[in-house]
Amino acid sequence: MTTTRRSTLAAGLRTTILLASLTGLLVVIGALIGGSSTALLFLGIAAVINLGAYWFSDRIALRMARAQPVSEQEAPRIYQMVRELTTRAEMPMPRLYLIPQDQPNAFATGRSPKNSAVALTAGITRLLSEDELRGVIAHELAHIRNRDTLIQSVAATIGGAITYIAYMLFWFGGDSDSPLSAIGAIAMVVLAPIAASIIQLAISRQREYSADATGAQLSGNPESLASALLRLEQGVKEIPMEHVNQASEPLYIVKPLAGGGLASLFSTHPPIEERVRRLRQMRPALG
Repeated sequence: MTTTRRSTLAAGLRTTILLASLTGLLVVIGALIGGSSTALLFLGIAAVINLGAYWFSDRIALRMARAQPVSEQEAPRIYQMVRELTTRAEMPMPRLYLIPQDQPNAFATGRSPKNSAVALTAGITRLLSEDELRGVIAHELAHIRNRDTLIQSVAATIGGAITYIAYMLFWFGGDSDSPLSAIGAIAMVVLAPIAASIIQLAISRQREYSADATGAQLSGNPESLASALLRLEQGVKEIPMEHVNQASEPLYIVKPLAGGGLASLFSTHPPIEERVRRLRQMRPALG
């Protein structure tokens, strides 16, 4: 088994563990509450909301980014790159969009490879070399291939249910025989949503590492993606993203909104330097 293959399997295992942690947290909260039909109702509401978000995720994300469809006549070089990479990955061709933003960035969306889209900002097409842009596109196709939108939707469903149940506990309380005291109930309301958010964000970061590894394997050149990430990090610092919705932040290849320090614990993206380090470790395996 190749190093890259082992890395991809390990990333999948870590994501599974994180999802199981979210599920376990939900079960613990349910046990502490004592079992409530209202809790099940809120769980159902959370599932319906997130299922709708998953089903219409591509349209929602593209609309929030103000992305416009781009034809092959308008962007022949990009279409050629995407066609070559999808052929190599045995994937259907996604829809391509251009985001009228100067900040260099990109994202992929869609509930499945057959219903997917890749969106590039105008800035990224001007900043990166052809090899670097190819690495970025391969990363976005990896998200589609790995069905990361589905994974994030499952995580959001469980995390949302935890938050709703915690608030329900605050307003309605648990059963009279519940071991939770008043202080314990308040602690659950405060800490459970935070814990759920941290696990969700960890899943998001893990999927970025996985997409980097799969994308590098797909393009055959980890250094092109590593170089692109370094240039994109600098570009994001220099050029702010206009009209970006915080809810769509996890989709982008690099974090479009500034933030560091303690906020890194709640970051949707892993550190660029760590992503670059992992990619450069792949060079001997792919060479």
